[in-house]
Amino acid sequence: MHKWSSLLLAVTLLVAPLSACGSSSDTTSGGNSRLDVVKGRGELVCGVDGSIPGFSYLDENGEYSGLDVDICRAVAAALFDDPNAVQFRNLDSTERFEALKGGEVDMLSRNTTWTISRDTAIGMEFAPTTFYDGQGMMVRTDSNIQSLEDFEGKSICVEAGTTTELNLTDNMRELGVNFEPVTYQQADPAYAAYAEGRCQGMTSDKSQLIARRSTLPNPDDHILLDITMSKEPLGPVTVDNDSAWFDTVKWVTYALVEAEELGITQENLAEMKESQDPTIRRFLGIEGTLGEDMGLPNDFAARVVNHIGNYGEVYDRNLGADSQFNLERGLNDLWKNGGLLYSPPFR
Repeated sequence: MHKWSSLLLAVTLLVAPLSACGSSSDTTSGGNSRLDVVKGRGELVCGVDGSIPGFSYLDENGEYSGLDVDICRAVAAALFDDPNAVQFRNLDSTERFEALKGGEVDMLSRNTTWTISRDTAIGMEFAPTTFYDGQGMMVRTDSNIQSLEDFEGKSICVEAGTTTELNLTDNMRELGVNFEPVTYQQADPAYAAYAEGRCQGMTSDKSQLIARRSTLPNPDDHILLDITMSKEPLGPVTVDNDSAWFDTVKWVTYALVEAEELGITQENLAEMKESQDPTIRRFLGIEGTLGEDMGLPNDFAARVVNHIGNYGEVYDRNLGADSQFNLERGLNDLWKNGGLLYSPPFR
């Protein structure tokens, strides 16, 4: 029953982006899809956060890494057979949507929560969720704070312009807790303020709190409370009214999930290309025209696996067993393993 419940939820989440796609026209304001713009440029411009280990992080050597970064590289790999054909642009939470609308970036892969208002009023299109998260709260171990009610008269640092800020306000309003929100437009000063004791709590997505805690001077001095304030489905975003480009980002993302379900990895890709299984042959572009039908190379999924791996490989090296965080898959496992990840058929 648990698996079927998970499947039903996954299908429900699946229908929404497809419906949104069907309501869009096929071109941008310039008459050309962003897909043509990116292909003509020969390089993808991807908006990321750049400061969250495990998701998108720019290290001291100028190298980006993380799950969000790998999503960008997967799109570049699908289009150009080159995961490095991508230029990353760091964007804070208040500027990301305008940067996308203005064409400064081709897509966002930046811990962005899929909400109805962003999907409709703001004019975004949300590709499949790449990480199911929930909002949490970090406090100092010696603070004696154990619940949201304990924040009466205390302050909480939060990034402005985020669903996190709105969820915090809603939760405290419901509980009748009078607290002081201390807002910052960027994550770095918010975490710095928390580290310096200018607020008693720091709230964000749980995954981000775990990642950021690892960068604090004494990580063991901080804990996450056992509370979840919201649902936070995070994933790539494209601008509205460009279904060709939305299809590209959407199906490249699904390709990561489908590859894991089919058992195709970077290591066994060559062997899988010899498979006589028609599902695998269509997925890898050996038979049929699934890629060509949407303006991509027919072997776009094979390119993604070759350069990036499947979703499980991406997760493990950035957040899972092969990373410093060792986060369990949980909701971010395949549907057949009790998670929420599910790809429509590549047929």
